[in-house]
Amino acid sequence: MRSLVDWKMRPSSAYVLGAITLLATSGQAMAEAAAPIPNKGDTAWLLVSTLLVLMMSVPGLALFYGGLVRSKNMLSVLTQVFMIVSLVAVIWVLYGYSLAFTNGGSLNDFVGGFSKAFLMGVTPESNAATFSNGVVVPELAYMAFQATFACITPALIVGAFAERVKFSALILFVALWVTFVYFPIAHMVWYWGGPDAIGDAAKAVAAATDEATKKVAQAKLDEIKADAGLIFQWGALDFAGGTVVHINAGIAGLVGCLMIGKRIGYPREMMAPHSLTMTMIGASLLWVGWFGFNAGSNLEANGTAALAFVNTFVATAAAALAWLFAEWGAKGKPSLLGMVSGAVAGLVAVTPASGFAGPMGALMLGLVSGVVCFFFVATVKNKLGYDDTLDVFGIHCVGGIIGALATGILVSQSLGGTGIADYESKPGELAIAAYDFGNAITSQIKAVLLTLVWSGLGSAVIFKVVDLVVGLRVPPDHEREGLDLAQHGERAYNL
Repeated sequence: MRSLVDWKMRPSSAYVLGAITLLATSGQAMAEAAAPIPNKGDTAWLLVSTLLVLMMSVPGLALFYGGLVRSKNMLSVLTQVFMIVSLVAVIWVLYGYSLAFTNGGSLNDFVGGFSKAFLMGVTPESNAATFSNGVVVPELAYMAFQATFACITPALIVGAFAERVKFSALILFVALWVTFVYFPIAHMVWYWGGPDAIGDAAKAVAAATDEATKKVAQAKLDEIKADAGLIFQWGALDFAGGTVVHINAGIAGLVGCLMIGKRIGYPREMMAPHSLTMTMIGASLLWVGWFGFNAGSNLEANGTAALAFVNTFVATAAAALAWLFAEWGAKGKPSLLGMVSGAVAGLVAVTPASGFAGPMGALMLGLVSGVVCFFFVATVKNKLGYDDTLDVFGIHCVGGIIGALATGILVSQSLGGTGIADYESKPGELAIAAYDFGNAITSQIKAVLLTLVWSGLGSAVIFKVVDLVVGLRVPPDHEREGLDLAQHGERAYNL
């Protein structure tokens, strides 16, 4: 009997066990299917974009700036930019990423916390949201991409007071500046919960069957929307860093050049660029790298990335021509320096609008920025008499302001823009919100003003602290000798 029972029961036991296993496996598979998985194409594009943005700093910006200074200071600029990229990359993985892209508790409007300090929880398996429902990218790729933005921003600042800043002072300034200025601004502009968090909460509101349930669901939606930086909550648009990078660095550069003072002999002595060849090479690397800067900021390899790519192309070309012809008309001769300066002005201006404007809007933005930035560099700077060595304020801050304000206009679909994303009206889908010119431009103005005040005042305080601790400026004899030998004991050229 026992053998018979065993013979009869084993198949049915195996059947039940198999069914249970199948159900468990199916449930696990369904759960895994429900979780978004990074697309390999998106991941590859984001990693390539990260390389392109790094190339903008080293060697792009280093060569662009280096060619513009006198030969006795060429190596000092290369050293400064390389040091900044290295220093900020280390700070970023220690605590910068966490301060920029996590919840900061009671200070969340302004800065994040330390929940991801030392990259805690950031693994090959963790993902970061994009701008599409159900689409994610590896968090390590996103973290690295954002690191390149943090690296280039303080590197831009050094152009405002090149040829006279002490290297030790610059190291201390950069460490403090990214901590108290850059990371908070990046958090305020770019930190949010992502489309899926908003979409899921909006679905719960739509599915609520009674007033009490709806009230609870709405409170949860409001909580998720509030888990964002202050400028993001205002609705301000900055696709790739008009406020975070360019206005932020530009106003800091102006404050720095005013507090450090003019170069010895400025403006009486001739201080012409020593190698416009190097500057042209650097500008070209910047233009190429900027495609990663702007199109990469979409985080996905799709049509919006292509739009940002095209806008980066046409705005830059238009601004280069606009500056070229404006200078030709004003001074009688077209110059290479003017054309590459115009190209950078166009790149700066289109940055916040790159994924929001249409190509014709980007074209107009490039033309306007080229002429306006030329006016600030050629006329306003001379009238006011400040010594912004490489025109960081006139190009990056002014160009960034033009681009940030124009973004609020050019995003309108009536002007060929993409419209403003709405993740609530059709939960789980990307819809386009009704365009309100007043709200759009007001949000942009508020974002610009807050960035100017935060970075301007913050930079002034940090420069003062650094001056008291180590001193900002090199001694006069070091400045006359050149920073290459005086600060670093080597030359860029041994001919």
